[in-house]
Amino acid sequence: MESAKHVDPVFPIVVSSYTPTVNTLLDVEQFPPGLLIPATSRETRAVENIISLTGIKSLLLEGDAATIVRVQEGMRVHGWIHFACHAIQDQQEPLKSGFHLHDGRLEVLEIMRRQIPNTDHAFLSACQTSTGTKELSDEAVHLAAGMLAAGYRGVVATMWSIKNTYAPQIAEDFYSHLLEENSGKTGLDADSSARALDYSVRSIQEKVGVRDRA
Repeated sequence: MESAKHVDPVFPIVVSSYTPTVNTLLDVEQFPPGLLIPATSRETRAVENIISLTGIKSLLLEGDAATIVRVQEGMRVHGWIHFACHAIQDQQEPLKSGFHLHDGRLEVLEIMRRQIPNTDHAFLSACQTSTGTKELSDEAVHLAAGMLAAGYRGVVATMWSIKNTYAPQIAEDFYSHLLEENSGKTGLDADSSARALDYSVRSIQEKVGVRDRA
């Protein structure tokens, strides 16, 4: 993430979130509490360690285990998914945007076609997963919007490049704060995700400054 070149007067007092459709807000179905983690990044170890302390079921797929088929199967039985891998946005054909796994690209269109029933929250720890184009900057042509269209009620994504130095800390702070807010509840609660993201971004800003890159 790259912070603004000036201090945003709204940021200290508002926890923001965004949705391209009203339907995303209306879906209040209950989902399994498990977390699926397809990854090639060290940040997943921190996330897995945090989740394991709660007793919540998680499945970590690394290296050659992170295949398209195994990730698709995992998505059907885990309400949450955390992608910590490379991703690509196809600006000409947005539905071909996707995540690079061991044996190829898992495209947004394929995720939508599967009509996955257990879609609660997705964390997209990859560069520019919520970036539009110059021509369609306000349109839903990015990976984050694609995951919302696929049925996920909440998505955490990036609007620019993110350094590997900071991504693990942001993820760790996000889940730690989320679980703290969810204390006493069963599983993960996406209703607290905006506050958890706000907390993790504030924490990293305190470390790197508002003019540095995260």
